[in-house]
Amino acid sequence: MIKKIWIPAVILFVTLTIIALDGVRIQSASNSQLSNSAAMPRNYIIDAGHGGADGGAVAGDVIESDINLDVALKLDSLMALFGYQTVMTRDTPDIDYPDDATTLRKMKNADSRARRALIQSTPNAVLISIHQNKYKSPKANGTRVFYAVYDGSKNFADRVTTTLNQAISAQKTYTSMPIDKDIYLMKQTNCPAILVECGFISNPTERELLQTSEYQIKIAAGIMSGVTTADAPDNISETT
Repeated sequence: MIKKIWIPAVILFVTLTIIALDGVRIQSASNSQLSNSAAMPRNYIIDAGHGGADGGAVAGDVIESDINLDVALKLDSLMALFGYQTVMTRDTPDIDYPDDATTLRKMKNADSRARRALIQSTPNAVLISIHQNKYKSPKANGTRVFYAVYDGSKNFADRVTTTLNQAISAQKTYTSMPIDKDIYLMKQTNCPAILVECGFISNPTERELLQTSEYQIKIAAGIMSGVTTADAPDNISETT
């Protein structure tokens, strides 16, 4: 897929975000990139959850899939700026469905299978799936990071949780959690995989923040900081 990289804007936002993170280290990818060997760097699959006919969660006129894509594109641009190899499962609001996908269910199933095929065919992959949360109580807030059962996923989730807590949830910190076994894409992975619920669109205050570029960049920088922590080369390959 063609990447939409807007380097000048990223540089400006990253400069401001690094200051705002106050201690979250964003290191050079050449020093800390997750890899099994120098000749085999990690391929980071950035998955913007939902899309096309599947909007995901909805709160008022705010659609989850739109925010997922905004955050995913920013993360992709930021990681590319720091020298990481990335692949996106989608980089536009639209999805090209097969001709026989004539119902919403068939469309969602076809899309899930296509994403699974991309993940399973990508060598030395790490999956980062971007989503937004929704809950019946409007008070629920904050980021949540879930991990798949594949080896290394929990360690990766722990690091991203730590850096996201420092970036945007300093007043109330969270811990990583195992993903529900019914989540299709995460249970089909053959690589370390995490799912990041960036915030709650059911929370009016957080919903407004999640729609701003500044906050989306903070989320992207927090995720990437988890990738670039100094102990990453060892931890991501450990057995959970």
